[in-house]
Amino acid sequence: MGRRAPGARVSQSSPSVESLQPGSPGRTVADWMTPLEITALGAIWGISFMFQRVAAPEFGTAALAELRLAFGALVLMPFLVRQWRAIPGHLWPRLALIGAINSAAPFALFAWAAQNAPAGISAITNAMAVLFTALLGFLFFGERIGWRRSVALLVGFSGVVVLASGKTAGDRVGLAVLAGCTAALMYGVGVHLLRRYLAGLPQAAVAAATLGTSALLMLPFAIAHWPATGVSASAWGSAIVLGVLCTGLSYAMYYRLVQRVGPSRAVTVTYLVPLFAVGWAWWLLDEPLTFAMGLACALILGSVAMAQRR
Repeated sequence: MGRRAPGARVSQSSPSVESLQPGSPGRTVADWMTPLEITALGAIWGISFMFQRVAAPEFGTAALAELRLAFGALVLMPFLVRQWRAIPGHLWPRLALIGAINSAAPFALFAWAAQNAPAGISAITNAMAVLFTALLGFLFFGERIGWRRSVALLVGFSGVVVLASGKTAGDRVGLAVLAGCTAALMYGVGVHLLRRYLAGLPQAAVAAATLGTSALLMLPFAIAHWPATGVSASAWGSAIVLGVLCTGLSYAMYYRLVQRVGPSRAVTVTYLVPLFAVGWAWWLLDEPLTFAMGLACALILGSVAMAQRR
């Protein structure tokens, strides 16, 4: 992900936190577990951009995207095996198409951006997925947007302009911002496709299916552009952790969190991801913290908070 997990919904068979009685053991555990899990997810998805920054220069765009998809699908495969019958056969072409839009293309775009700009740049643009989801819902799916979200969109896009103008982060930062925003836009498209065409299906199994089909679609490109020279152990380790932890295990964590507390609370992890990403990259990679990055992060996260406010 480093990303917002799309299409998650609350299971009707599992009680939410709100359904538990105050003072009950379940409520007490959930009260301290929820912020802990949200913080952990923010840290995991934040560090995913650092791992991409390490692995992408050696693997390249297609190969790194393929490894992330494949390892993520393998981790989630038990969910698909257990709930295989819940997915009708005629939906598999649709799953493949949504996987290409929602996983393969964004992962490749972020892998390319990681080769051309600091990790924090991609993480900040990733937060735009929330705003793009609202904009696409208004333009194509008949959803109301309201004045607050309209203002939030303008503020968010102003943050993108500030981010793209920060030339101190690299000469190609503008292209990296464009790639990150395009990936965020595709996440927004994927959210609406999942909601409208795959609603009611077990979400962890759907995630495994979309990642798996995306890995098959990306495989020819990965083979054609596989690194001609040896890849370092640090790049291999980063790619494996990116797929196993930052994609597969984190998706499973997110869906469990949504099942327990609902999507409106779980999505607050979006606010933490850029902050963790910038912090990890500064601490572990010595990447600079620029004024443009700070201002853009404040504008974009402020706009996301405004758009999410009820």
